Amino acid sequence: MQKPVNNNFKESLLHTVDSLRKSIRSGEMDDSTSGLVPGLVQVNIVILPKIWVHDFLLFCQKNPIACPLIDVFDAGQFLLKSLGKDIDVRTDIPEYCVFVNGVKTEVKKDISDLWQDDFVVFALGCSFSFEYALQQAGLSIANLESNRNVSMYETNVPTNSVGVFQGNVVVSMRPFTPAQAIKAIQITSQFPLAHGAPIHIGKPEMIGIHSLSNPSFGDAVEINEEHIPVFWGCGVTPQVVINNAKIPMFITHAPGKMLITDKLYSELR
Repeated sequence: MQKPVNNNFKESLLHTVDSLRKSIRSGEMDDSTSGLVPGLVQVNIVILPKIWVHDFLLFCQKNPIACPLIDVFDAGQFLLKSLGKDIDVRTDIPEYCVFVNGVKTEVKKDISDLWQDDFVVFALGCSFSFEYALQQAGLSIANLESNRNVSMYETNVPTNSVGVFQGNVVVSMRPFTPAQAIKAIQITSQFPLAHGAPIHIGKPEMIGIHSLSNPSFGDAVEINEEHIPVFWGCGVTPQVVINNAKIPMFITHAPGKMLITDKLYSELR
């Protein structure tokens, strides 16, 4: 049974995220959001023209582990009221990646000047949302302990393709001891909208990862001898898949730099 929400706890989080959001909006904060405002839901963001929405929505539905759909908004809508009372998707992410015809052309802190009336925003679940639950269970998260972004790797595991959207799954990795890994599986399986349980444990070469010290995105973390790598689906997957399609233009959050919502992580159960 889900525990009742402590109103003082939520009010404290909302006060913190409001201050952080203002810092992001001003361009002052542009770092990874991993570990920030623990207890609130973070989401991956994909913004693409309306013409591609049907196929991408179907892609998310066919790939719920890599692309757990939190919400999709009407064309032109940039105020994401279902996620928070004061969220502007054009300004409230630390960094955005802009892609044109399959090439990342720029990284920006504000995309207001690029906004189009036919843009549709997809909010997808993020594993950062379950980090608080892991910490509450006494598990140490390596990248947070070393003040780094999470490690992310493109695998050889294919997604279920839809139309032009096809490619391999991207995973995030957190090292744990075997006993801790079991606990992490038990906890994260309760959060399907934050990628749920891991998709792979140990032996990274089995999913096409040949060097944990060279992540495709994010930062490498030290893995001790007693640790094994644990891999979760990752919301950078759609960035890779849409880029493979070489559509004229789309925008995403920069890897590891999410949109922090007003929702409690417990709402994802």
